[in-house]
Amino acid sequence: MSLYSFVREFRFRDAPSHTRELLQTCLLDILGVAAGARDNQTSQALKHYALSHYPTGNLASRLLFDGRPVHPLGAAWAGGFSVDSLDAHEGHFTSKGHAGATVVPALLALADAWCEQGRRISGEELLSALCIAYETALRAGVALMASAPQYHASGAFSGVGVVCGGARLLGLDEQRFRHALGIAEYFGPRCPMMRLVDHPSMLRDAHGAGAYAGLNALLLAEAGVTGAPAETVEDETVAAHWRDLGQRWEIDAQYFKPWPVCRWAQPALTAMTALMVEHPQIRGESIEQIQVQTFHESMRLQGHTPANADEAQYALAFPLAALVARGRVGPLEVTGEAIHAPDILAVSRRIEIVESDELSARFPREILSRVLVQLKDGQSFASPITAAKGDPETGMSRTEFRDKFNVLAGISLSDEQRQEIEAEIAALPGRSSCERLLALVCGPTESV
Repeated sequence: MSLYSFVREFRFRDAPSHTRELLQTCLLDILGVAAGARDNQTSQALKHYALSHYPTGNLASRLLFDGRPVHPLGAAWAGGFSVDSLDAHEGHFTSKGHAGATVVPALLALADAWCEQGRRISGEELLSALCIAYETALRAGVALMASAPQYHASGAFSGVGVVCGGARLLGLDEQRFRHALGIAEYFGPRCPMMRLVDHPSMLRDAHGAGAYAGLNALLLAEAGVTGAPAETVEDETVAAHWRDLGQRWEIDAQYFKPWPVCRWAQPALTAMTALMVEHPQIRGESIEQIQVQTFHESMRLQGHTPANADEAQYALAFPLAALVARGRVGPLEVTGEAIHAPDILAVSRRIEIVESDELSARFPREILSRVLVQLKDGQSFASPITAAKGDPETGMSRTEFRDKFNVLAGISLSDEQRQEIEAEIAALPGRSSCERLLALVCGPTESV
């Protein structure tokens, strides 16, 4: 099936039942992250930026969990940055990146703008566009990883998914669709990701830039601007990554994060959680030393004394210390006053992170860590080599997803609001309009 045929003809109901369920889980998961990030420093800064520099014109989109209208390009910037600012969104191994933090805020901004103009988008049509966007973004990411030697941020490829999902909603003809793909890839942010790992900042994984690049490409193509062919889609060297489109689903290979920190820190958190369940004497005040044996990229996280939320979430030592000291790692443990909390920092200083040649050799096919704990009373414990909770082989249950959504979204949304969002996503395939969901996630909300 050609890419354009897939974009034009695919229907959400045509996907396998597991993929459909997973896509709705992705949507709930991303919206939980967006709600949890609503009031943090990055989200506030980007909303102010969008309101100041992207006023409404012919098109208007409401900011996520805010309600104030801006141009869709401003909503894309703000939405992508906001979801990216709380590192709890899903990811994908072979692209070494993420799709949802780009495509969900971008397509919700586009859908909101279209509905504001009186156009009707059904629930299934919105889900079809999101499914298209996820699948094509992930495949573009795999193609980029196979064709470019440097590790690029997710925004480098996720804008391609925005174009594919957005072209479905806009009904672009094939010529303009191909131009939009070329524009999005040409202007895509080829950000060197390891620089952000070494020097964390609000820029994160470039999801705001990817969301902007994708929507901007669609609007430019609609205006008649031409683009060069998108190499990650049309070049013969990457054709193998697109041949089974619609038959095999990259969406199914995604992982999910139980904790709002870098994916590379998650195996150590998983290992420590199991040790703490088995040995309840492992507590903050009892720790003499913790050693984490991990792969090279994870070892580079370090992060014993972060200066801000970005450094705390792109860290390994600090979130692991928070888990030991407080028994949890939620948004409130990696933002705000917790960054300088004495109980967490006391444990963090006792953590050593070392590279394991074996685990480095198994990366990125496997993302693994091992944790060794020594207590002040002389007891010592060691975990097995551990994969992260939330991988396809170690998937989260519906109850765990619901608990995560409530922990994240509970920071800013009431019980009733969270229940309404969850119910609306579940009912979306049968809805004649997606406006109810847009009202719940784009309308104004009051802090709980």
